[in-house]
Amino acid sequence: MGNLGSQNISVVTLFVEDLPGTMAFYQEVFGLAEVYADENSAVYNFGNMSINLLHISEAPGLIEPAAVAGRASGSRFQFTIRVDSVDAVCAELQARGVNLLNGPMNRPWGIRTASFADPAGHIWEIAQEQV
Repeated sequence: MGNLGSQNISVVTLFVEDLPGTMAFYQEVFGLAEVYADENSAVYNFGNMSINLLHISEAPGLIEPAAVAGRASGSRFQFTIRVDSVDAVCAELQARGVNLLNGPMNRPWGIRTASFADPAGHIWEIAQEQV
């Protein structure tokens, strides 16, 4: 098996309640076309990693006996995309109707960030080195 920590994460599966709405968000906001889609899921490639949007009704089949948490449970992670200009990307996001959760703001650790959520409540952060 070797050291799993030295391997790349290739796919992250996100459980979503509204698959068509979340697919539209990923196509519009990230400018992506799905590389696979059926009635229960859609896969999008993000550089060296893929995001699989899976309708929440199908999630138990993947993770039982673990419980599937709904959106109301709150967020336990966020994705971060490094960009050249957080302010420019925020302007583009807002032009596309995306509401920011926070930012743009300068963080004490030297990064400028802003965050937003997809329709299923998954948190995305954009970040740049402060100048």
